[in-house]
Amino acid sequence: QVQLVESGGGLVQAGGSLRLSCAASVTVGTIFSINVMGWFRQDPGKQRERVAHMNSDGTTYYADSAKGRFTISINNTKNTENLQMTILKPEYTAVYYCNADQVQTMLRRYFVLWGQGTLVTVSS
Repeated sequence: QVQLVESGGGLVQAGGSLRLSCAASVTVGTIFSINVMGWFRQDPGKQRERVAHMNSDGTTYYADSAKGRFTISINNTKNTENLQMTILKPEYTAVYYCNADQVQTMLRRYFVLWGQGTLVTVSS
């Protein structure tokens, strides 16, 4: 079974920066590859929204609100990803979820996996 574990959320003042991290691990065997890793956010009572993702070929996607402020990076060797968030605004307050899709392990391929979420609070 593949697990995604996030870290790095917390409280930050408007205009500040925060770095989220996510590590993928498997209980048995090894992760051979991950096709897509990304980040989503969710506000209470609303649907989860994509913030950014990176494909295995290095191409990236950023939501309009993230462009110019957030940077996604992935370490394919360690199966980790980071989301560097800068110039934060109060409206960026949400629970942020790590996401991985098409994770190939020794035993099988996994689709659409989620971390447990990490709360980011931006104070005004």
